[in-house]
Amino acid sequence: MVPILLLLVSRWLPVSLQLKTEMQVFPEFPVRLIQVGQGREEGLGAKNRKRIMPEPLTEPPALNPLYEANLYCNTPGAKERSMEGHAPPNLKLLSVQVIIRHGDRYPLYTIPKTKRPDIDCVLEPGRKPSHPHLTDFISHMSKGVDTQMDGTLGSLPRLPNHILCEMGELTQTGVVQHLRNGQLLKEIYLKKHRLLTSAWTAKHLYFESTGKSRTLQSGLALLYSLLPNFDWKKINVKHQWSTIFCSNHCDCPMRNHYLEEEQRRQYNFRVKNSLLEKTYINMAKIVGIPTRQLRASNPIDSLLCNFCHNATFPCTKNGCIDLEHFKVIKTHQLEDEKERYEKQLYFKYALMATHPLLNQTANRMLRIAEGKKDELFALYSAHDVTLSPILSALGLREARFPRFAARLVFELWHDPEKANNHYVRVLYNGEDVTFQTSFCRDQLRSSKRPLCPLKKFCTFVQKDMFSSLNSTSYYDACHQRLF
Repeated sequence: MVPILLLLVSRWLPVSLQLKTEMQVFPEFPVRLIQVGQGREEGLGAKNRKRIMPEPLTEPPALNPLYEANLYCNTPGAKERSMEGHAPPNLKLLSVQVIIRHGDRYPLYTIPKTKRPDIDCVLEPGRKPSHPHLTDFISHMSKGVDTQMDGTLGSLPRLPNHILCEMGELTQTGVVQHLRNGQLLKEIYLKKHRLLTSAWTAKHLYFESTGKSRTLQSGLALLYSLLPNFDWKKINVKHQWSTIFCSNHCDCPMRNHYLEEEQRRQYNFRVKNSLLEKTYINMAKIVGIPTRQLRASNPIDSLLCNFCHNATFPCTKNGCIDLEHFKVIKTHQLEDEKERYEKQLYFKYALMATHPLLNQTANRMLRIAEGKKDELFALYSAHDVTLSPILSALGLREARFPRFAARLVFELWHDPEKANNHYVRVLYNGEDVTFQTSFCRDQLRSSKRPLCPLKKFCTFVQKDMFSSLNSTSYYDACHQRLF
C-alpha cells in the first residue's frame, strides 16, 4: 500500500479538539524552494552551500522515506503524464470538478534557536522555476477591482510578495505549479473538448477557496492559465471557512469522536517507537532545548524545507541535525500510515468529514445531467487536510499523500445516443483511479464498457458511505451514540 500520510487538523473542531495548526501532527514535504537573492545577484549566498540531496531516485521496490519525500516535492520541470479527458470518442464531456491542494509554501514551523530558511517569495519571471504565463499573471493580479470575493478573501494579497517568505506563504514554485496545472487542463478540457468557449460567462464557473492567501493565489494561478480569457468581472470567489468544506453541515459530533480516537491511536503508536524518541532526544541536545519543546515545534516541517531545498540541515556548537534524523522521523510516518489503515478510525472520520463536499459534487453532476448549463467547471482550492480524507473515503488505498499542487478531478460524461446514460471518471494527479474507488471497483469486471455509471457514485454518496457507520444518513451517522 502506498502511503497517504495523516494530517488531522480541522479548524471547525472545538478548541479542546483542535491541533495547533495544519502541520501539528504530520508535516507536509515542501518542494525545492528558492533562496533569497537567487537570480538577483549572481553567486551571492550560494558559494558555501553544501548539498544533501542524493541523485534522482527511480521507483524503489519497497517504500523509501527519501523517495517518498522527493516525490512530494513535485518540482516543476518534468513533463507530466495526464489521463484527463480520455473516454470513448462517442461520449461528450459535460462538466469537470477539480479539488486542488495549494502549491508549494513556506514552512509553518521553525526549529527553536536555529535560523529560518532563506526563501524569496517575490515573483520574478527571470528566475527558475518560471512559466510563460508568469509575467502576464503578475500584471493581471494587480488589477481586478471588479472581482467579487466573499468574506475576508478580498483583503488577501493576490500574489506572494515578501523577500523573506512569511510562514505559510505561497512561493514562486507554488505559483508555477498551478500555472502548469491550468495550462495542462486547458489543453484537454477547453481546446480538445471545448467545455468552456471564449463566450463563457460567470454562471459557467464555480470557484471556492479557504481563507488562506496560499489557496486563493493557487486557485487564481490555475484559472489564469485555464480560462480562454481571464476576466475579473466573471470571477466570483466563494469563501469556505472550513478546511473540509462542510459549509452549513459541520455539526457532526461522531466525526469529532473518531478524530479524537485517531489522535489517541497516533500518540500511542508514537510513544512505542523507541528509536524515534532517541532521535528526538538527540536532536534536542544539539539545539539545546527540552525534548518536549523540540517535538512541539514540529521540527520535520523545517527539515523538509532544507531537504527539498537541497541545503544543509541546521547546526549548532553541539553538532548538526542530519539526514539520519530526518529518515527516522519520516520512516515512522510511513509505518504509522500502515497502522492507520488497519485500525480504520481515520476512515470513519473521513466518511463523515467528506460527505458534505462529495454530496455537493454529486448534486452538481445530477443537475448538469438533467440539462442545466451552470457551473460546468468547478474549482475548490484547498489543503492536504481536505484532499487526504477524500482519498480515504473514496477507498483510494494506492493514492499517495497529497503533494503540493495535487489535483483530484471528477469528470461527467454523457452518451448522446442514450439519453439517460451518464458516467463518472475520477482522476488523481493525472492518473485514472476510477476503478480503484470503492464504489466502482467491480464495474470493470461486470461491464462490457469500462466506464462508471453516475448512478453508482450517487448511490455511494447518498447511501453506501453510511453502511460502514451502521447508519442510513449523514445526520444519523453524526449523532448516533456509542454504547
